[in-house]
Amino acid sequence: MTAHSEETGDKSKRYVRPINELWEMWKPRVKMRIYPFTYALFDDVERVMTSLNSYDRDTWAAAFSSVAKPYEAKASQAEKAGETQGAKDNYLRAYQYYMLARYPTINSDGKRQAYRKSQEMLFKASRYFDIPIQRLEIPFKGKGSEGNSIIAYLRLPKNGTAPFPLLVTWGGIDGYKEEQLNNPALERGLATLAIDGPGVGDSPIKGSENAERLFGAVFDWVATQKTLNSHRVGVWGYSTGGYWAVKVAHVYKDKIVCAVSQGGPVHYAFQLDWIHKQERGEYPFEFFETIAYAFGLSSYEEWVEYAPKLSLLKQGILDKPSAPLLLVNGIHDSVFPITDYYLLLEHGSPKCARFYEAGHMGFTRDTFETIMDWIFEKLS
Repeated sequence: MTAHSEETGDKSKRYVRPINELWEMWKPRVKMRIYPFTYALFDDVERVMTSLNSYDRDTWAAAFSSVAKPYEAKASQAEKAGETQGAKDNYLRAYQYYMLARYPTINSDGKRQAYRKSQEMLFKASRYFDIPIQRLEIPFKGKGSEGNSIIAYLRLPKNGTAPFPLLVTWGGIDGYKEEQLNNPALERGLATLAIDGPGVGDSPIKGSENAERLFGAVFDWVATQKTLNSHRVGVWGYSTGGYWAVKVAHVYKDKIVCAVSQGGPVHYAFQLDWIHKQERGEYPFEFFETIAYAFGLSSYEEWVEYAPKLSLLKQGILDKPSAPLLLVNGIHDSVFPITDYYLLLEHGSPKCARFYEAGHMGFTRDTFETIMDWIFEKLS
């Protein structure tokens, strides 16, 4: 297929990456167990990827779910036999394949069912974690048909004493709270709270020009918790979640100590000339379908029309004071342009930045540790 028309954005002319090319792109990530393949085995993923011939959502969900089911059965058998390590490992592997079944987002019946199964498997595995997951429902005052609670996963460190400093994390359009279990933060004595960003997973609201109110409800809840130090809160948003981290750092600067935006969009990412480049970039597939779903839209064309409204420059956010903000990305990011972070550095409060010779989100061997060191310094 050819790239979409510059003038019309005609869906019939949009580029769709062939599945065999996607598999070649994914092979190194599977071998290194890099997101979204944290617990995956190469042979399992290869079997699915070489059997698929389209991106039909329910077919995709069924293919990866079929790989998950045997591991779910093995985990149950191990559990009955009292083999806790075997139960944990197999539940995590079942979680992994149900997670891949719902990937990149839950925009079909099959993918929604797979998502619920992935959650079930993760919580069964969590029973054998050193620090199990606490599932919480944080009150939220939704408008109209919006939900009235924010589902969050809390974990408290074993070291130190309450109230604990808190790291709140969320992913992008395909990374849900289930993928935000930050063990190194716990080891450093930080409590962790994983949530879904607007329009993602169990979020009660879709993305919009004012969806940052989701995070305001979280901060209000934290202030009521005796085990959490509401004066030592940091946030970390990945990819599209980095957009919300930037906005939170400005809008809720008095509620947090620091914020990390990793690979997020700000302004240029929402303009037509960049949008025209994104489908041939490093995002695996269905980027526009996935981001449109997160913002309550139904098509590429609707996204093209709506996206400019999200510009934080046009919203007047960037020249306002912000909480300490760390910007991290790869200079070759083809999902969201590095120029968005250069723009941030030209406006408002001074910021910290670390840019890598890498692609989206700047992943290298040092990236995660560099971010954690900065967060720990701010919160400790």
